[in-house]
Amino acid sequence: WRCGGETGRFETMGISLGELYISGLLVLNAVAILHEQRFLAKNGWGTGEFDAGPDPNSVKSKVLSIVKAVRLVMMWPLIFLNTLTVLFKLLLG
Repeated sequence: WRCGGETGRFETMGISLGELYISGLLVLNAVAILHEQRFLAKNGWGTGEFDAGPDPNSVKSKVLSIVKAVRLVMMWPLIFLNTLTVLFKLLLG
């Protein structure tokens, strides 16, 4: 809540569907650009560690499989959604 100043009204700052869409798109973009050798392996999250056979049901291996799936499956949809979002923002503000 924030006060409306001299009018005494209160304005709410809610979360709209557009803001949720932009937030989700930013998170997907962040996951899609993670580089395996430069970032993930450097921090102990590389896929080479799981070839020897650690627990495939661990949280770490499940997160890595989600990251791989997002990078593989969402490449073209992300390009389309990013282009659509930029055009929408340019045309409608």
